[in-house]
Amino acid sequence: MTEPRPAPFFIGDDLALDFLNSVAAPSGAEIEWLADGDDLLAWLEAAHAVPAEVAAHFRAQAGSRGLDMAATQARELREWFRRFVRQHAGKPLRPSALRELAPLNQLLGQDKAYRQIELAVDDAPGLPTLRWQAKRRWDSHKSLLLPIAEAMGDLVCETDLTLWFRDLSKRHARRWCSMAMCGNRAKVAAHRARARSSAD
Repeated sequence: MTEPRPAPFFIGDDLALDFLNSVAAPSGAEIEWLADGDDLLAWLEAAHAVPAEVAAHFRAQAGSRGLDMAATQARELREWFRRFVRQHAGKPLRPSALRELAPLNQLLGQDKAYRQIELAVDDAPGLPTLRWQAKRRWDSHKSLLLPIAEAMGDLVCETDLTLWFRDLSKRHARRWCSMAMCGNRAKVAAHRARARSSAD
């Protein structure tokens, strides 16, 4: 009997880096968290990359070829991005990297994102305020990859690719990847993330 697969790791403090960790070998044997369409939906939901109602809509089509194809495309995207990060880690990105990012730009070009004005719900008393809210038309299985593609673009444009996790600490001194493997800082970061998530 095979041991149950552990929950996916969300230790990168960044969706794009957590996506790279959707395949890992924490105990020596490789674990794939995106083996099929159901896995992809579970991972995206656990990562808070898609709204629960979107995951439920696609889950109703469980076992569909389109969903499994999206998982295959997700694995291909992940390995393409892993090669890109390895090649550029520790170095500033040069303008020539734009050519290498063509597959990512092509995927992002398929987005059907838009913004709407909504009431902002906050804890402060008084009149409700208005705010912009980003929306997306989730009209194909491939649209499930768009939040990850956006996170990759953010990482490439806003972050130094020196490390395989995004350092969001105040002094930019984070050097640990996980509690189980590296130290107590990851435990503290996970606690803060849970606190932020429940506050949202």
